[in-house]
Amino acid sequence: MPTIKQLQYLVAIADHRHFRRAAEVCNVTQPTLSAQLKELELRLGATLVERSRSSVVLTSTGREIVARGRRVLAEVEEIRALARLANQPMAGTLRLGVVQSLGSYLMPLIIPDIHAREPGLRLYIREGLPKQLLDQLEDGAIDFLFFPLPVERRSLAALPLFEEPLLVVAPINHELAASRSVSGTQLRGENLLTLEPGHRLYEQVRILADEYEARLSHDYEGTSLDTLRQMVAMEIGISLMPALYVRSEVARETLVMAMPFDDEAPARTVGMVWRKGAAREETFRILARHVRTILSRDVPEVRVIEEDKTAAP
Repeated sequence: MPTIKQLQYLVAIADHRHFRRAAEVCNVTQPTLSAQLKELELRLGATLVERSRSSVVLTSTGREIVARGRRVLAEVEEIRALARLANQPMAGTLRLGVVQSLGSYLMPLIIPDIHAREPGLRLYIREGLPKQLLDQLEDGAIDFLFFPLPVERRSLAALPLFEEPLLVVAPINHELAASRSVSGTQLRGENLLTLEPGHRLYEQVRILADEYEARLSHDYEGTSLDTLRQMVAMEIGISLMPALYVRSEVARETLVMAMPFDDEAPARTVGMVWRKGAAREETFRILARHVRTILSRDVPEVRVIEEDKTAAP
């Protein structure tokens, strides 16, 4: 059977596609890593890696074993965490994933307060696209997510934190910019800009474009909310943007204006997501309570979902 070290070396080779860099990450010499990989292949009776001077390529068997190896290593880390955190749930390092349309605007609002409350806790933060983050969470490369809900993966648990309204963002000289608020019917026929496919916000805005009879632009899809804001400023169209981004970047703008909806505003629900049965579930729930407290006190733009109104995963 493979050893834990051998699985770690194989996963490192898969991640870096280079023996020297994989050895550096694993803190061993390259000959040691190569020898352990060869022993693993002999034990399994299969070639896992194709080697050449210019590249390292996993075989189909190697890819399957890497996928399963990641899950094994995640379970081993859970065992270590259970022992390490028996009496210190708010200590150590957590790997946090967050979608790109949320991370830069939520983290500055909560990180300083969380660090003050829990000085023994460290958060390593990684931004990414939704599918990539969910895959990394399931594989154990990430410990938990701040993520738009719902999440429909059976291996994952989710806890709602807050609802974030979407606002209409238009050029300053657009007729909508003169309104204190906007109705959905006023968006009929408008060119509606949004993020490129792969983002949760794209899917939500696509549905709203159909509902409001707006034209969803496929010629000018943004790679970030900042890109969208700049295209709105150039009068290419209007957009629907999350409240935390508006608070951070749009409120101080002179070329665009943000307006709330005058009836029930569309919103996205944001929550915490982790693997079911995770060793640090108590840590995640304490963090969730901190986040709710901070947002309730400091961020009126969102509606906090109180803990007693959320169902246990």
